[in-house]
Amino acid sequence: MPTTTGPSRRTVLCGLAVALGAPAALAACSSGGAPAAAPASPEPTAAGGTPVARIPVGGGTVTTVGDRTILLVQPTAGQFKGFDASCPHQGTTVDPPENGVITCPNHFSQFDAATGAVRKGPAETGLTEVPVSVANGTVQVS
Repeated sequence: MPTTTGPSRRTVLCGLAVALGAPAALAACSSGGAPAAAPASPEPTAAGGTPVARIPVGGGTVTTVGDRTILLVQPTAGQFKGFDASCPHQGTTVDPPENGVITCPNHFSQFDAATGAVRKGPAETGLTEVPVSVANGTVQVS
């Protein structure tokens, strides 16, 4: 028996989310099936620094230090680096690395997690390295 089909419920709801600018609803509209995680807000760093346990090997965390947003990464066990978390293309805060790649959620520029070097544009330059040190089980931004 033939049925008449119109836009799916998902299509209608996603259209409304776009019209209303509802970012949480838009996450469910991704084509990947499961809703995408909302971008993490930077966590303020305590005066004592960021505990190394909060920076996974091969990953990182976005934090604020004073008025700066910093991406702390641990490319290999025991090696910690810091980068200005602002994408050099338009200043959007980048996401922590996945599989060795830092991605900007705005235009999908990609950067090497170990060096900050640009891998794929539209960014034309890499992330700016920020000096960090490890003391008493915490990563300190210099």
